Amino acid sequence: MKKTICPILVFMIFLFFSCSSDNNVYVEDPIEEIPEVSPVNFDITAVPYATLSEYNFYEGPMSDLKPVFGVVPYDLITPLFTDYAHKKRFIWMPNDVKARYVSDSEIFNFPIGTVIIKNFYYDNVQPNNNTKILETRVLIKKSEGWIFAEYIWNEDQTEAVLDLTGRNVPIEWIQNGETKSVNYRIPSQFECLTCHKSSGLEIPIGPKPQNINANFTYTEGPKNQLTKWEEMGYLDSNYPSSIIASVKWDDPSQPLDLRMRSYFDSNCAHCHVTNGHCDYRPIRLSFNESSNPINLGICVEPQEDISLWLDVNPTHIIAPGDIENSVIYHRMNTTEDAIKMPLMGRSLVHQEAVNLVVEWINSLPNNCQ
Repeated sequence: MKKTICPILVFMIFLFFSCSSDNNVYVEDPIEEIPEVSPVNFDITAVPYATLSEYNFYEGPMSDLKPVFGVVPYDLITPLFTDYAHKKRFIWMPNDVKARYVSDSEIFNFPIGTVIIKNFYYDNVQPNNNTKILETRVLIKKSEGWIFAEYIWNEDQTEAVLDLTGRNVPIEWIQNGETKSVNYRIPSQFECLTCHKSSGLEIPIGPKPQNINANFTYTEGPKNQLTKWEEMGYLDSNYPSSIIASVKWDDPSQPLDLRMRSYFDSNCAHCHVTNGHCDYRPIRLSFNESSNPINLGICVEPQEDISLWLDVNPTHIIAPGDIENSVIYHRMNTTEDAIKMPLMGRSLVHQEAVNLVVEWINSLPNNCQ
């Protein structure tokens, strides 16, 4: 009996596999990755919205400033000084559009629908030693050009409301063990235009290749910001492999002149540039132009007598080796509205930058005739 069962079993197994065909074998299809879609709420005909939360830029508590997918953080190599406020910057673009490289020193050619987001905040704010966001500036590119939207945060840090009128906010905080205070200025729409313009048209200031060609530490690790933008589909790959970048103004390992020129570029050049607010002045402080000593104001006589406000009458915009006779030193070292430099964006003296300009001026050879 056992001998009979075995041949039958073998035959049945053979029959089963013989009758099978490729069409009857189930093969699991590979899982297609569904592209992640940015949850940002953006209707170009309806923006600017009345509140910041309507855009859905952030996930979780809005005050955490944790961006949703598609809202990409970035930073500038040397940022603008704004009364020691910290800043968190982000950029977002709609699907299927990209920015294009123009030159190292010019703002990218951003597509319609681009949104640039800049949050201003302080840490260790008194009396509770907490973080407080004061404002979020949103720049949006529409078909007619860029528009500005200013959002002011509430005390509970739960919402920010559109307000273009400007206001002062008193704030006190601790920085490096020292208590500081300022009547922080949130600019009006008109004040924004003073700096953010070229030939009278609104423009961004910071996002130029020279200012962002550096690594940023993302959630997944450090990566060059231009590479990240390209990977996100936000930047066309037409940019050159070699870009002349500015340097960190406070990095002592960098050459002193490059640090100073980088600081001037971020803090002064948006006005001291052709078609800018201070076009009529003789100096040109963009990083790509300031290698020329005359553009920096070295041995250039000033157009204005600042002795009306200060008890000094400097002989040059920059007098090598002589800070007392250098107009720029005095303009950076005062809070007098009529003569301070930059004209807007600060109520305090940026002491660390003043120290830098003193060191730099003193390092210049005294060769004015």
